[in-house]
Amino acid sequence: MRCLPQRAYFRIICDVGGTFFLLPTTKANKRRLYLMLSENIKALRKSKGLSQEELAVKLNVVRQTVSKWEKGLSVPDSEMLITLSEALETPVSTLLGETIAETAAADDLKAISEKLEVINLQLAQRKATQRKVLHGLFIILCVSVVIITAVLVVLGSPYLGWDFSDPETAVMGTAFHSFEWLFIRVAPIILIGAVIGFLVTRNKDK
Repeated sequence: MRCLPQRAYFRIICDVGGTFFLLPTTKANKRRLYLMLSENIKALRKSKGLSQEELAVKLNVVRQTVSKWEKGLSVPDSEMLITLSEALETPVSTLLGETIAETAAADDLKAISEKLEVINLQLAQRKATQRKVLHGLFIILCVSVVIITAVLVVLGSPYLGWDFSDPETAVMGTAFHSFEWLFIRVAPIILIGAVIGFLVTRNKDK
């Protein structure tokens, strides 16, 4: 088996009986590959003097698609990546951040598909993490609204019995009343929004 070392933080191309394949990378390297693709698309587009709209026209896609690629919100599939490389007059390997040996050209499409699979996996993991964080925040928001409402009900507007002739008491009473007045009107909207967010961000696989 003959191995051709590439950039250390990506992969190693190995030749087994004339067939080239890519050894798997570490999790950190996959993340770096994912980030490099989005950064390279943006940098190469600018170096060619193209706007997102102009590049989108060349690729027959909408501008928002190019924007998502550059922000790392999505990645092009293998065929679109080849079309993108042609539009930017740049090898696919450059977009992906490495130079693949010419002897492995016959397996380029397979290699690209493998890389995109890795990138899509990283994107899915990042979205899953973001969903979990939002889900937790919505739970905290729901609980907070319920607890504050319960406290206000139990207290029963105590400021109504305070002596407002005392400046300090008057300030505290006014602040308490203002908070209670605003919270009672906004809390239902916040609670409904939090419940909807909780349902939308829950893990549907469970």
